[in-house]
Amino acid sequence: MPDLAFIEQALAERQKQQLWRQPPLLDSAQGTQIRCQGREMINFSSNDYLGLAADPRLEAALIAGAQRWGTGSGASHQVCGHQQPHQELEERLADLTGREAALTFSSGYLANLAAVQTLIGKGGEVYQDKLNHASLLDAGLASGARFRRYRHLDSSHLKGLLEKSGSGRRLLVSDAVFSMDGDQAEVAELARLAEASQSWLLLDDAHGLGVLGEEGSGLVGRRFGSDQVHLLTATLGKALGSAGAFIAGDRLVIDYLRQFARQYIYTTAQPAAQACVSLKALDLLAAEPQRRQDLQDNLAFFRHGAKALGLPLLPSQTAIQPLLLGDNARALRWSQALKESGFLVMAIRPPTVPPGTARLRITLTAKHRYDHLALLLEALAELAAEEEANSDVG
Repeated sequence: MPDLAFIEQALAERQKQQLWRQPPLLDSAQGTQIRCQGREMINFSSNDYLGLAADPRLEAALIAGAQRWGTGSGASHQVCGHQQPHQELEERLADLTGREAALTFSSGYLANLAAVQTLIGKGGEVYQDKLNHASLLDAGLASGARFRRYRHLDSSHLKGLLEKSGSGRRLLVSDAVFSMDGDQAEVAELARLAEASQSWLLLDDAHGLGVLGEEGSGLVGRRFGSDQVHLLTATLGKALGSAGAFIAGDRLVIDYLRQFARQYIYTTAQPAAQACVSLKALDLLAAEPQRRQDLQDNLAFFRHGAKALGLPLLPSQTAIQPLLLGDNARALRWSQALKESGFLVMAIRPPTVPPGTARLRITLTAKHRYDHLALLLEALAELAAEEEANSDVG
């Protein structure tokens, strides 16, 4: 048996720092009202922004897809796992995002690894926003390229780094909507810097697809073409209520990734039945634009109420509404108190966010009702008042 002392020490240290993570166990499907560990709760932690994850029509698409195509793809795409629903999904995603072609993956993590590692290798340079998703940061580190990070949303810092760059291939990388802060990349400025420095530009629109932009095409989508944002990645397991991810861009670039991306070539394809679910979700995205409006209405209601209460929300205009609490113990205490009051709101702590910025990550969906939001605001106000009262006594 190898020495386990370093494992025991690391786990003990994580508990001591109040960074231990334990996933909540749900006894129900996703939704605004769930059953978690035996208790009925209102869910404010899901990325199911349009409320599609348990839609009966998507469930029916999965059943019908499994009956027609089976439950597994049997092989990688390049061997014999690429079936008609996969092909149709790639074509539909390309159309939604205004690109020539798309390539599907089983997860956003794989898609981001494939995009970065395949295009940029040793001798190249990768420039990333400091608050990018872990999959993008890991992809940059694993690429073998020179890896630089610029200050969050600081285009001046990025420009300065680019002015010192070498002659190799360069890739600028950013989240479109940042998953823990809910703020948005300055896409036009990033595109301008990419053009000026003759760099590739990759944006991950996982939290914008289906929610923002023309017909839910995302923050990037149809507004910024592939001549400005050369590579677009996004996931299907958030607003679309399905699973999987994709890369979209010019056909020549997608053909290159199809031939050389190891994360695509050497993994079994996602089941075609799941692609059928994503196709139905795209149908609903087009047919039911009111879902996006309902989400925006909920966002306006919640932010107005939080401002009136003086709650320390970050300035996000997306479904991600972070309540900055700072201290790990404080974030855990608030999260647990909300759980006891019937709300699932997860505490987000380092290393997911920088030290000293622990928070409650409140996510809104189209299916939340105003009374859900009002109840949460009331519970948050009570926690703030209780904390202030205890502070006065101390």
